[in-house]
Amino acid sequence: MTTLYQTSIGHGPETVVLHGGPGADHGYLRPGFDALARGRTLVYYDQRGGGRSPVPREVPTGWREHVADLEALRVERGHERLALAGYSWGGLLALLYTLEHPARVSHLALVSPAPCWRAGRDEFEQRFAERSAAPEVRAMREELHASGLRESDPEAYRRRAFDLSVAGYFHDPRRAHELTPFRITGRTQQEVWASLGDYDLRPRLASIESPAIVVHGDDDPIPWETSHALAEGIGAPFHLIPDCGHVPYPEAPGAFLSALDPFLPHA
Repeated sequence: MTTLYQTSIGHGPETVVLHGGPGADHGYLRPGFDALARGRTLVYYDQRGGGRSPVPREVPTGWREHVADLEALRVERGHERLALAGYSWGGLLALLYTLEHPARVSHLALVSPAPCWRAGRDEFEQRFAERSAAPEVRAMREELHASGLRESDPEAYRRRAFDLSVAGYFHDPRRAHELTPFRITGRTQQEVWASLGDYDLRPRLASIESPAIVVHGDDDPIPWETSHALAEGIGAPFHLIPDCGHVPYPEAPGAFLSALDPFLPHA
């Protein structure tokens, strides 16, 4: 049995938060997501194969295992149904879980969700590569290399290098320092996407009956049109946040909170 690291914040009805990646951990959602812990409990966990939930190399980490882990967490916490808030890959995981366990989801909040079909993900990868190579980001990278920081302050250099690695996710790449640093376990990431293959969940979306909401930035490298199609497919309100990239919780915290806070269960 895989043991998953869990932590929580707040008081009241529980919402399980699903981080992105795959292969990351929950830490980079904080402190931004913590703003939702008003009249509710946010339950964070590190998904298998990432963060403080490592697994041996022989243990599978495909999408079915992640769905099974979430179902085990539901049983462990004693809930008939789960309120889910999924971010990026976590949004796709929440969707996969809902399709596999439709009677077990009370609320489905999808924030900057990964596309629910393969071609949409391919377009994201192309856009992100282009944004990461944009002149402004390239200039900041060259400035870092010329700064001597690598020798004078290795920790500060590593932090700045991380900022530049995620700058393409931001509407304003200069704000990348606002994201809490994280690491990706490459094997887990690769195994999840390989397990999905040439996936397309759109034909199954109409079967989802859980109350849902979809939130997306208008300047996200994940095309907002993919989230709009998802929202239409599940009959959910679609909130497009202006001047916002992939991470609305630091980029547009007011709009992020105003969209999700009234939707998720609270005391």
